Amino acid sequence: MATIGFEEKLWQAADKLRNNMNPSEYQHVVLGLIFLKYVSDTFNERYVELLADDPEFAEDRDEYISEGVFWVPEHARWSYISDHSKQPEIGQIVDQALDSIEKENDSLRGVLPKNYSRPELDKRILGEIIDLFTNINVGGEDARDKDVLGRVYEYFLGKFGANEGGEFYTPKSVVKLMVEMIQPYKGKVYDPACGSGGMFVQSYKFVKEHSGNTFDISVYGQEWNPTTWKLAKMNLAIRGIENNLGSKNADTFGEDLHPTLKADYVLANPPFNDSDWGGALLENDARWKWGVPPAGNANYAWLSHMVDKLNQNGIAATVLANGSLSSNTSNEGVIRQNMITADLVDCIVALPDKLFYSTGIPVCIWIMNRNKAHKGKTLFIDGRKLGTMVTRRLRELTDEEIRKIADTYINYKNDENYEDIQGFCKVADLDEIREHDYILTPGRYVGIEESGDDGEPFEEKMERLTQQLAQQFQKSKKLEDEIRKQLGGIGYEL
Repeated sequence: MATIGFEEKLWQAADKLRNNMNPSEYQHVVLGLIFLKYVSDTFNERYVELLADDPEFAEDRDEYISEGVFWVPEHARWSYISDHSKQPEIGQIVDQALDSIEKENDSLRGVLPKNYSRPELDKRILGEIIDLFTNINVGGEDARDKDVLGRVYEYFLGKFGANEGGEFYTPKSVVKLMVEMIQPYKGKVYDPACGSGGMFVQSYKFVKEHSGNTFDISVYGQEWNPTTWKLAKMNLAIRGIENNLGSKNADTFGEDLHPTLKADYVLANPPFNDSDWGGALLENDARWKWGVPPAGNANYAWLSHMVDKLNQNGIAATVLANGSLSSNTSNEGVIRQNMITADLVDCIVALPDKLFYSTGIPVCIWIMNRNKAHKGKTLFIDGRKLGTMVTRRLRELTDEEIRKIADTYINYKNDENYEDIQGFCKVADLDEIREHDYILTPGRYVGIEESGDDGEPFEEKMERLTQQLAQQFQKSKKLEDEIRKQLGGIGYEL
């Protein structure tokens, strides 16, 4: 029986079964089966409880729905699917199971993948994947508390994100940092580019870890990609997170599915420097209170949309490309200046490069606040030197580094033990930002980190270094003479 800590082994086993299947295709095969296993296991847990109490109610649909458990018809239960995993018609069986679950549960309508019977999907591989997942169990309180299948789903999302370029997946360390900074304890949380729903999952984790009540927060989101929208719906369902992601996938700029929403928190990682966002058709949009964003780059359209969605005390954290901090092209500098003078920019964090699967460029976090604790001031944090390389291409922030950045911002907001640290953090007022032409690159404000004093007197250090340099010059001269001699020996003169 698989236990906590087995995610990597499970991934390796599942990846071996992929054979020659395209990763993007395989992604939906695997994630759909994990979701089906989750739905069936949670149903079975309730089924066993009802059998023990009163067998007559074990097949009563209302006894499940009232407890927030999806109703699973008999032929859609994992035991039935597992028993037929070696049958040639297993693809049809899985499709029928998912279809019947959708029909019985309104919140899953149009969400589940139902394409397992297609001829090109190797049914032997499908059966082997089903057998592999049969040994993952969420039955019993210990397993549910540890959120086994939720962790598996999240882990697989991350792995598929790495393989597919990560467009639907924000690395966990970045999400955790944003959540830890704005601390969404209570209220409405909104993500206008929600991808696979990672911001919401981390928000719920944050509330649980701080002994809060998850019923105190409600999540609203939107996602334009239909496949990713379905991934998000499944991801949140597998975590038991009620959500409003709209009735369908839709473009946030062209079709806002939450037009009247005023959120307490916005958490987002929108596409970086998106040039195809339909800006030319939206020049007179009411959201552009600080200026019309350029049609060739959506960075400031996202910022404007997010701030527009905040209530009077709302706070937003969003990841953007570093160019957003300094660009003056096509009205971006004007919008940034207007947002700064409107006292909306609470904190800017510069992050290192290689944090994202989809790009190696360094990025930054904007904290926008409708009700700043320190009027007329902005905190700058330079975290470019942080992070640990976990692969040749990917860097992660450690928990200690996340805590360092988040605590710096929280202490600043709360006037608790905050102080400027040269090379890391600095509070700047509007006059200083104006002197820098409203450019928000943290390095301009925090300065260069002071090097530690090694205790060696200056005169002694200079004498020692001068002697070392003289020795290196002598070695260099000898090497140069030898090269000339060797070249001369074969008829070449320098």
